[in-house]
Amino acid sequence: MKSVWKLCAILSLATGLVGQTSTAPQPRKKRPAETVTAADVQALKDAIASQQAALAQQQREIQALRDELHNKDQATQQAQSAASDAQSKADTAQAQAAQQQQTVSELKSDVTDLKSNIASTVVSVQETQKNISAAPMAIHVKGVTITPGGFLAGETVWRQRALGADINTPFNTVPFPGSSTYNMSEFFGSGRQSRLSMLVEGRLRNAKLSGYVETDFLSAADTSNNNQSNSYSLRQRQAWGKAEMDNGWSVTGGQMWSLVTETKHGVDNRTEATPMTIDPQYTVGFSWARQYGLRLAKNFNNKVWLAVSMEDASATLTAHNNASNFLVGTAGVTSGLFNNQSNYSFNPSPDIVAKLAFEPGFGHYEIFGVYSRFRDRVFPCEDVATTTVCGGSTKAGPNATGAYNSSKDGGGIGANVRWSFAHKHVDLGLHGFGGSGEGRYGTAGLSDVSVHTNGTLYLIKSLQGLSTLEFHNSKADIYFNGGAEYAGRAADYDPVQKKYVGYGSPFFVNTGCLTETGPGSGGFSPGALSNCTGDSRVVMEGTAGVWFKVADGAKEKFNWGRIQFGPQYSVIIRNSWSGAGAPSSAQGVDNMILTSFRYYLP
Repeated sequence: MKSVWKLCAILSLATGLVGQTSTAPQPRKKRPAETVTAADVQALKDAIASQQAALAQQQREIQALRDELHNKDQATQQAQSAASDAQSKADTAQAQAAQQQQTVSELKSDVTDLKSNIASTVVSVQETQKNISAAPMAIHVKGVTITPGGFLAGETVWRQRALGADINTPFNTVPFPGSSTYNMSEFFGSGRQSRLSMLVEGRLRNAKLSGYVETDFLSAADTSNNNQSNSYSLRQRQAWGKAEMDNGWSVTGGQMWSLVTETKHGVDNRTEATPMTIDPQYTVGFSWARQYGLRLAKNFNNKVWLAVSMEDASATLTAHNNASNFLVGTAGVTSGLFNNQSNYSFNPSPDIVAKLAFEPGFGHYEIFGVYSRFRDRVFPCEDVATTTVCGGSTKAGPNATGAYNSSKDGGGIGANVRWSFAHKHVDLGLHGFGGSGEGRYGTAGLSDVSVHTNGTLYLIKSLQGLSTLEFHNSKADIYFNGGAEYAGRAADYDPVQKKYVGYGSPFFVNTGCLTETGPGSGGFSPGALSNCTGDSRVVMEGTAGVWFKVADGAKEKFNWGRIQFGPQYSVIIRNSWSGAGAPSSAQGVDNMILTSFRYYLP
């Protein structure tokens, strides 16, 4: 601003000087002529030169001011240009910052996904390494791992009392002393328990998928025989699929071990704590089933597990002297893919099983419950045909008048406990299960229900218990089992037939249980006992056995499988309910010796 004022002052001065120089002289009165001297001329010349020098100086100062103003304009333009560039760069930087922020967010998401993928990959790699270590025969196809398994078995059984059975023992048919089979022993050799299995495993982003199928040859097809070819058909043991989420939830569907069955870890499939027996029917007191199920489970930090399953369990029935006034099911229909030599109940609904498992750091604990629904169709006029409902007719014969469906609710509760001692060299297990209508979950195969006089179902109270003690080392596994199963009375009196009906009635006759009868038709038809109802009250078994690990390929660089051999001794005691007359009850005792030679696939 000072330069501007200075410029204005100089311009004003210059204008005044120019004006003075160019102004015309005013007319003056004539004076007398004065003599102009050389000095005067010189003085005038000096004044003019001085004025010109002053003007030149002013012009130079004006030019300097103009140059300064021009430089300031250029500086201002440069500053404006720089400010514009700075604004543009700021805008660009802001846009780049926003882009970088988005990139960072995307990068964070990618890092999170990468961490998840890495975790899944680590789990997958660990599982793969575990599978490779445990089963080098695993096959990798596309994204899945296929692991074959099972064993090939050569086994024998000798029974003091003949049961007409392979190595699979029907415990509830141990004969009483009056039976001809009580006086005959039996020996069978079998490879039918040889087992084949296949585990398929795959990995999704947040879940592990698996499928498992397991078979053996313990089936009884129409073409089965034990004469020359010893041909037996393949049997389905397990066939299920499972989705196991990383958040602890899992769902399993197919034929599998019932949730009633004890497990060694959580509620996981393929960790079932089955007794170490050779007998594929296991041991009395062990509660189990292999049947269709749909299971939902939740794992809470590998400490607590909660599971619930829907299972297809078929009702079993035993009744004596009842009128034909009830219907539970039908014999199998071949075209329906059922065995026409077996009975199938018309199940009104599946069983519901719930289990809570704990592993607090020492031991494995389970509490479980079962809800079952039973139903039959009742025909009230079959037994009493003279009532008003039945039309007052006294005519004998089938009568469906007034028929109706009757349902009963059953269920039970149970618990399992298993402890390991001495660095897992000693295992102790305890099991108990009791309820109404739950006999089919026991190894002995006691019945679920009987029938009242009026044709409605009578639920049989049952108890099942088992204790196990196992010793493990690198050379052998030794095991001891003691178990029992109980079935309560479910009896009634029919005033029309004037008979006691149902199961385990104290008025049933058992006097003939100790008296042998002749064969039915000779040859392959043992005679049936006369006057021997013989309903089982309790079935007990004690077992001792050892598995010698003859050769263990898992200790080699590559797992070549395992050879093991084992003998087993069992004693079975079957006591009947007491009845009328003497003897009022009966007892059957059978001693068994089993052996097994197995090659386990790696």
